[in-house]
Amino acid sequence: MLQTNFIRTNKEKVIAGLQKRNFEPLTVLDEILELDDKRKELQQQLNQIEADSNAASKKIGQLFAKGDKEEAQKIQSQVAQWKEQKQNLKKNHDEVVHNLNELLYTVPNIPHEVVPQGKTPDDNEVFKAWEQPFPQLHKDAKPHWELMEEYDLMDLKLGVKLTGAGFPVYKGKGAKLQRALIAYFLDKATEAGYTEYIPPHMVNEDSARGTGQLPDKEGQMYHVTLDDLYLIPTAEVPVTNIYRDVILNENDFPIKMTAYSPCFRREAGSYGAHVRGLNRVHQFDKVEIVRIEHPERSYEALDEMLTHVGSLLDELKLPYRILRLCGGDMGFTSALTYDFEVYSTAQERWLEVSSVSNFETFQSNRLQLRYKDNNKKKQLAHTLNGSALALPRIVASIIENYQTPEGIVVPEVLRPYTKFDIIN
Repeated sequence: MLQTNFIRTNKEKVIAGLQKRNFEPLTVLDEILELDDKRKELQQQLNQIEADSNAASKKIGQLFAKGDKEEAQKIQSQVAQWKEQKQNLKKNHDEVVHNLNELLYTVPNIPHEVVPQGKTPDDNEVFKAWEQPFPQLHKDAKPHWELMEEYDLMDLKLGVKLTGAGFPVYKGKGAKLQRALIAYFLDKATEAGYTEYIPPHMVNEDSARGTGQLPDKEGQMYHVTLDDLYLIPTAEVPVTNIYRDVILNENDFPIKMTAYSPCFRREAGSYGAHVRGLNRVHQFDKVEIVRIEHPERSYEALDEMLTHVGSLLDELKLPYRILRLCGGDMGFTSALTYDFEVYSTAQERWLEVSSVSNFETFQSNRLQLRYKDNNKKKQLAHTLNGSALALPRIVASIIENYQTPEGIVVPEVLRPYTKFDIIN
């Protein structure tokens, strides 16, 4: 979340950023600053009572030592009144802090200056276009949901039986292809210096709030109400929270982490032909890369992450482009986001397969993730994350773009993992 001091000293910049996001109402900023003023006022009163009480307690001891019992008892009576005042002030202070935080949680991150203006995905900017020919498919080419049924790679109907719509069951060579992609993505991440983690697949409310899933996306997460836990929508949530309430040193940077996990998303309201097959599901696999960086290096790190994700698609030989998201299409917590889209020749459309984002200090302020600078002053770190990669649409793109009359050819880089060259 944004820091109140940042809002106070950069109010015009904050307003301009929120307008780029089409955020309303902007009057919330005045409410935040008013509550912050009240918080400071109450804190000053608490500090004064604390100081007066400490001084009085010291004086009481001195008066008793002198034998001036009557005066000491008068001061004791005053201290008792201060104690009661302090309790009331503390209650009011905590209530103001709670209300202040609740308002701050409603305000999204401020977009980076390069973020384009816009309201919908149609306003996103093509950062890197695909300039080579698309794969040429044979005349009887099919979309992936037909191919996966034909070659017995996945069963959507069985998923409905076991769980419900949007929970695919992979089998045979389809399951092996899935496993091969996970291993390949993890191996490439560790080669690039990322430390692999296997995180829990459920998190508590503090973790979900720390990375911004709460209170913004509670309707999109599966909530285990009996234990008050949330199924993770991405490994970003538990992995980033490893460093919640941690104070780093400058020489700890960069921190690079990767994790495979299943991801669970309700995706409420998603219907139509554009979500057929693997285009949109409620449970899917993904390898995530997460970085914690010094603020001066975070945008260089973002560029490195873009290069890493691009190299995976280059090696898989899938046509892709990179979009820079506009203010209206960015995630709540992001300062700058790039989306990777792979072209499905069979469907004749682009499919999003990765988002790579820099959150600057927005998450770290919630997480209280700080580092000590050279002057031993505590500063907020920058956090970044990216899909490297999300599997459903990668699988769909491979099956569609690599189809031949003889079967589905396996990309060369995956063959050491699948142990087969073609699905037929």
